Amino acid sequence: MTLMIGADRITPGGDLFVNLGTAPLVEHAVRNAEGLLSKDGALVVATGAHTGRSAKDKFFVRDALTETTIWWGDVNKGMGAEHFAALKADFYAAMSAKPQLYVQHLFGGSQVDHRVAVKVVTERAWHSLFIRTMLCRPTESELANFAAEYTMIALPSFRADPARHGCRSETIIAVNFTEKLILIGGTAYAGEMKKSVFGLLNYLLPADGIMPMHCSANIGRDGDTAIFFGLSGTGKTTLSADASRTLIGDDEHGWSDTSVFNFEGGCYAKMIRLSPQAEPEIFATTKRFGTVLENVVIDPVTRVIDLDDDSLAENSRGSYPIDFIPNASHDNMGPVPRTIIMLTADAYGVLPPIAQMTPEQAMYHFLSGYTARVAGTEIGVTEPTATFSTCFGAPFMPRHPSVYGNLLKERIAKGGVTCWLVNTGWTGGIYGVGKRMPIKATRALLNAALDGSLSAGAFRIDPHFGFKVPVAAAGVDSAILDPRSTWADGAAYDATARKLAQQFIDNFAQFTDYVDEGVRNAGPTIAK
Repeated sequence: MTLMIGADRITPGGDLFVNLGTAPLVEHAVRNAEGLLSKDGALVVATGAHTGRSAKDKFFVRDALTETTIWWGDVNKGMGAEHFAALKADFYAAMSAKPQLYVQHLFGGSQVDHRVAVKVVTERAWHSLFIRTMLCRPTESELANFAAEYTMIALPSFRADPARHGCRSETIIAVNFTEKLILIGGTAYAGEMKKSVFGLLNYLLPADGIMPMHCSANIGRDGDTAIFFGLSGTGKTTLSADASRTLIGDDEHGWSDTSVFNFEGGCYAKMIRLSPQAEPEIFATTKRFGTVLENVVIDPVTRVIDLDDDSLAENSRGSYPIDFIPNASHDNMGPVPRTIIMLTADAYGVLPPIAQMTPEQAMYHFLSGYTARVAGTEIGVTEPTATFSTCFGAPFMPRHPSVYGNLLKERIAKGGVTCWLVNTGWTGGIYGVGKRMPIKATRALLNAALDGSLSAGAFRIDPHFGFKVPVAAAGVDSAILDPRSTWADGAAYDATARKLAQQFIDNFAQFTDYVDEGVRNAGPTIAK
């Protein structure tokens, strides 16, 4: 069977399996010794050396199309067309030698008018299952007339040559918007595939006035959509999987004039130390056939999994169809949002558990994309360290952040959206001194924000960050709402708050020429 990639024709060296379903892909994965079935039915796989994204190994081809449309720099690095041509030739040669290849025809995006058709070619069956789970599946009639706009090829066994391919290491993620081709080699971490499609949509959709977002989203009983921005570890997946609300999706969405629509057909949740009490809906997916568990430790004899064991990776993951969540949206979309939640895990213990923001403050914090790493998570990190990832997803944003920030500001103004900043990090002191914000309190505050009762109460103005902080909320200890009062040493709190405020100011300097005066003045001040 011949494999067509654009105008290129490739003859695989072995079998070509096209659009296999879940059961046969699991069978292939087990037969190929790619993973083990757990006692409860999930497919458990290990990704080897790469247990997360290889951000420094991602490149965009720099040509006439991308020269002025991509935000070039440390995040978006360029590759010459000649290097990509050599890489493509070597990829095609490697594919021709494979004993089998797997192909899926899928959509990135669930709204028909704003989706992209993608052909995904993989050498591993479980990668084919993963991407079939994570993207949106065509109907039978759509498959019969499927015409791929972009192609993505994932070959973990491929080893890039920095001298020949113009890259950094043997691992490569190369995106060519002109040739509509994405090449992923030297890594088995499946998240690279879904994030590459996310980056593709982030590049394409703003040209049509669509706001692409790294966020989760859900809908209340009254049709009130909420979106949750946040970096990994801040609670996007956990907080959006709320039994009282309908889940649209947990990671990637677009905001059009008529809806918020999921880019995906599945969820990709962190599994490490997953709690059946705090996250029952997600925990239940670990016991379902069709779930893929990455880097989760499994006993090879009993096939019992251990979600608390981080010996393979702290970033253990589970991918599962969105309909494994009982209250998921049937059509993967909802009305335009009434509420925006920006999540941060503040390890400095400075930010309040919730604060209401003006549209200008929301754009400021969206462009800032703040969270904090904690001591021990990386070599050399001995105290909380501020992390700023613009738009809460810098590695996936090919265009300049102001493009996404201005789209957000316009849509907030058009829809009269209420914006909140929620700290899921620490209270009572920095990491190591204070404690993690109780999830029960976070959920209570979110519920009050979403039902409107929190907006009706009294507020104080935070002296450092200028946003409005509620002074009371039903079911929440009022003391937790004032971070300074939770510290044993108020002066130490003030010094830490000034330090964090200055880090915000220093980071935002790169955006001041791209925003108006209202947004420039919406950031923190250094209180005396």
